[in-house]
Amino acid sequence: MAQVFVPTCVFVACQLVTGLCQAAWRPAAAGLVSSRGYRGDAPDDTRGDLIEIPLPPWEEKPGEPTDIKRRRLVYESRKRGMLENCILLSLFAKRYLNTMNENQLQQYDRLINEPSNDWDIYYWATEAQPTPEVYQGEVMDMLKEFTKNRNHEQRLDAPSLEYLEKESQ
Repeated sequence: MAQVFVPTCVFVACQLVTGLCQAAWRPAAAGLVSSRGYRGDAPDDTRGDLIEIPLPPWEEKPGEPTDIKRRRLVYESRKRGMLENCILLSLFAKRYLNTMNENQLQQYDRLINEPSNDWDIYYWATEAQPTPEVYQGEVMDMLKEFTKNRNHEQRLDAPSLEYLEKESQ
């Protein structure tokens, strides 16, 4: 039988990987939960491992033509940080954006662009968490009602953009 030479560094690397994999599978009761793992909103979560990426502050765009604002908001409703909001907000935009007045458009713009965390918007819309006063208003009420999906529509994907071509004709 031939012997196979395994360099020491490969052997040590294999042991290290094996040890890490085994540690990852140990129960949390053993106290070996990685500090980088998701811990949720547990009462004892200090959020010390939370990394907040600074985003530029939201700025209102005074003087932006209404048709441009609507197009921008359609795009921003579709391109979210999480799929749930992409679907929810793009369907909401399809239904209501073309009927919103200037004040409602400004509320919607602030709502979807000022908070830096898409989960906050999702939790407010689903009423899992209370909406901060600054975002409370007519548009948030519309979004909360839309989120309830009382007609039991199938909402599995963002709408096709073909509806925009039909509206412009």
